[in-house]
Amino acid sequence: MVHIDNLTPGMVLSRDVCDRSGRMLLPAGAELTDKHFSIFRMWGVLEVEVAGDAVVEDAETTAPLNQEIDPEVLAQARAEMERLFIYNDPEHPAIKELMRICTERRANRAA
Repeated sequence: MVHIDNLTPGMVLSRDVCDRSGRMLLPAGAELTDKHFSIFRMWGVLEVEVAGDAVVEDAETTAPLNQEIDPEVLAQARAEMERLFIYNDPEHPAIKELMRICTERRANRAA
């Protein structure tokens, strides 16, 4: 699984991409373009499965970010965001992404 912010044109899907209601947006085997990234955002798709070594590269690019932030500060920021987003569905893709971004920004400010 690769977050849409870490996708690059030319990557190939290893699994169909569907929206929340199950409607297929792009079939497995399709080569990604910049236009696809906009479509994914419009339909609330935050992650897709890609073929090849892209998953390994994604893990390597996101790992340093989490290592730079003190785990205790990150936990405090996450707890604060959970309190602020208490009336939202944390499983909704848009809310999940918003909470992730807010938690990361809060932790970076506190660090």
